[in-house]
Amino acid sequence: MVTETGTAPIKVEKKLRYSGTDFWIKVRHAAKTAGRELIEKCLWLHYAARRPDTPAWAKATVYSALAYFILPTDTIPDFIPGGYTDDLAVIAGAVATLAGYIDQQVKDRAQQRLAHWFG
Repeated sequence: MVTETGTAPIKVEKKLRYSGTDFWIKVRHAAKTAGRELIEKCLWLHYAARRPDTPAWAKATVYSALAYFILPTDTIPDFIPGGYTDDLAVIAGAVATLAGYIDQQVKDRAQQRLAHWFG
C-alpha cells in the first residue's frame, strides 16, 4: 500500500512501553557495560516517578525515556561500542525535564542502589 504522498507506511513491530520488571532486569544486566553515570540517571528517573507529588506528565516522560533504555533494538544497538550513547541522550533529556522532581531523597535512594552494584 502506498499513501497519498507516494511513500509506503512504516510498519512498527514492537511497541515502546515501560515495564518495571524489564527495567530492573536491564539495569542489573547493563550496569557494568552502560556505566555508572547512565545507570545513576535511570535510577533518578525511576525514583522520581515513584514520588506521590510527581505529576502524570512527568511520569509519562520518565516511562517513555526508560522504555527507550529497555528497548533492545534502538537507534544505536546497545551491544556495539558506544551503543548506549543514544540511551544517555534520551535519559539526559528526561533528567533535565524533571530536574524539579529529582531531589536529594531521590538521589540518595539511587546512590544506595549504586553502592550495592558498583561498590
